[in-house]
Amino acid sequence: MEKLMIAGGQPLSGTVQVSGAKNSAVALIPAAILAESTVTIDHLPNISDVAILRDLLEEIGGKAELDGTTLTVHPENMIAMPLPNGRVKKLRASYYLMGAMLGRFKKAVIGLPGGCNLGPRPIDQHIKGFEALGAKVTNEQGAIYLRADELIGARIYLDVVSVGATINIMLAAVRAKGRTVIENAAKEPEIIDVATLLTSMGAKIKGAGTDVIRIDGVDELHGCYHSIIPDRIEAGTYMIMGAAVGKDLVIDNVISQHLESLIAKLREMGVTIETNEDQVFVQAPDKPLKSVDIKTLVYPGFPTDLQQPFTSLLTKAAGSSVVTDTIYSARFKHIDELRRMGANVKVEGRSAIINGPLKLQGAKVKASDLRAGASLVVAGLMADGITEISGIEHIDRGYEKLVEKLSSLGADIWREEMDVEEMKEVESS
Repeated sequence: MEKLMIAGGQPLSGTVQVSGAKNSAVALIPAAILAESTVTIDHLPNISDVAILRDLLEEIGGKAELDGTTLTVHPENMIAMPLPNGRVKKLRASYYLMGAMLGRFKKAVIGLPGGCNLGPRPIDQHIKGFEALGAKVTNEQGAIYLRADELIGARIYLDVVSVGATINIMLAAVRAKGRTVIENAAKEPEIIDVATLLTSMGAKIKGAGTDVIRIDGVDELHGCYHSIIPDRIEAGTYMIMGAAVGKDLVIDNVISQHLESLIAKLREMGVTIETNEDQVFVQAPDKPLKSVDIKTLVYPGFPTDLQQPFTSLLTKAAGSSVVTDTIYSARFKHIDELRRMGANVKVEGRSAIINGPLKLQGAKVKASDLRAGASLVVAGLMADGITEISGIEHIDRGYEKLVEKLSSLGADIWREEMDVEEMKEVESS
């Protein structure tokens, strides 16, 4: 087991390349199940979630060859193999296998998903959609069983705007009979990315990126080539790092329109941000940052996935800032760790109140989930002394080559093996 070590206080400068979008990748790979011939997905991030999904495609009889950032999927011999346990439990996005396998085979058995523990993230809207299309859904011994004689298009209104449910219903509906209309659909760029892949495979989808998506089912989908969009959350994390300790930092391979809410807040704090076609320039100001309030909202609002890294940045702002997360109730597990580093933060309900500016101090901290890990990296880059972060398997789920990328920008960051006593301490905490 490894830990991440950061000696803080080093300015970041240079250019960092953003990888393909993690939140797209975990949906695009299951979508390949729906095709009857070879699907090639390019610019995938080299992260553990991608490797797990590749293994799952092979578990159900497919052939999936990963060469650098390119995954070539041969889905011809896939079967509706039950996946109640094992790797499927390791990531939240395994639920996309439900929609994809239901769409192609009209049945699926998928273990209840794992991934980051962010409090209740029910899949009731997914199930509502599958049932509207004609599937029978049951929960048996911790696995979801889906069965349908055939899938028939339907009008589905999502009670809660959900990226996962929107994509999952799209996956099931593209090979259903007739028209499916998803109302109150999520609008995230990743949904457009998935719709683009499916359309290239022969699906008929209109309205992706709006709150009403119309899908006319087709009998068969074919293979295609697809290049994934840049990861807006990774890009946003590096922008936050640049706001904290940046000196002439350039973030390359960015669609800046995907990050307008973050850019607006960083500028409000006094950070220098310049954007062009596919790059963002970030420079931390010489004077103290200004405090701001943020509230996470569905896209195009402020992303919940950037709330935790942004909270670390706010410890450097003069005055009191309030961060409210309307998406996930349990997304403040990083706060106790920031307090270990000297932060003045308190949580009240769904809000965190941050008082600054404070100089953080290096400490031993633990990442409880992916974005909490990112927040601790931001904190470690700002802190005096050395920060030791355990639980870095969470960080590896979403940030490709983090140590290499930050080292190339001037950060003093490295990995170390944990000794037996440290491993016991982490496991007991």
